[in-house]
Amino acid sequence: MSQINREELKRQLDEVFPLSEEAIRHFREKGYVKLKGVLSPEVIEYYGAEITRMVHLLNTETRPLDQRDTYGKAFLQVMNIWTKSEVAREFAFSRRLARIAAELMGVAGVRMYHDQALYKEPGGGITPWHADQFYWPLSNGNTCTVWIPLQETPLEMGPLAFSIGSHRFEKGRDLEISDESERQMQFNLRNFPIDETPYELGEVSYHYGWTFHRAGANKTDRPRAVMTVIYMEDGIRLIEPQRKAHVNDWHGWLPGVKIGEPAASPINPVLYSS
Repeated sequence: MSQINREELKRQLDEVFPLSEEAIRHFREKGYVKLKGVLSPEVIEYYGAEITRMVHLLNTETRPLDQRDTYGKAFLQVMNIWTKSEVAREFAFSRRLARIAAELMGVAGVRMYHDQALYKEPGGGITPWHADQFYWPLSNGNTCTVWIPLQETPLEMGPLAFSIGSHRFEKGRDLEISDESERQMQFNLRNFPIDETPYELGEVSYHYGWTFHRAGANKTDRPRAVMTVIYMEDGIRLIEPQRKAHVNDWHGWLPGVKIGEPAASPINPVLYSS
């Protein structure tokens, strides 16, 4: 791809996406929203190729699927790719995507918490029910993740499924992603409707850090390639860790930040400010 074309793709990543009031209301009331046509096929093809290259380069999981636990079978997970690739950085730093996050949450600005690629291999298993913010030592719920499939994602490939309205449900917030979280939350969330629908190419979703979600197995012969970026409100603070996962995330994604300070280390840049 020529430099001129790459500049055009970078421009697209910074353009304003026309977010409707209905989409904002859906996100705040139901805890998530799916948005079609956010990214062009050309953007996904170009940046997706680099993200996939970096996943192959950085992935350390080499065991066969049948030798892994449920979490290990769910996906290959590679984090903070933006720190290893300038091309991936352009994608993860997309002002278009970050502005959507800020507008959905109703905050003035958002920072990077971290990015992560989630590649569910052919034959890969389920992703158990969980809420992401279990892991995050942050002072409020103004956090969200953009989930970006790098291909059309039919039901048999394991698209993300959301428990509608569960961002206000506090039972199960002490559960890490596991067979136990799947078992308990299947029961705890039994009265909540589920949205499990395919994703078109260019469609993305945003969900709050406390929204419970899962994904089915990948029953196809192709990897389910997904890139994500986690956003947090600019000004959110580091809290006293309440569990080992908080300590791990503190040292991994908020290095040097002291308890009570804004979560604003050198690897948490502002991605959008109004």
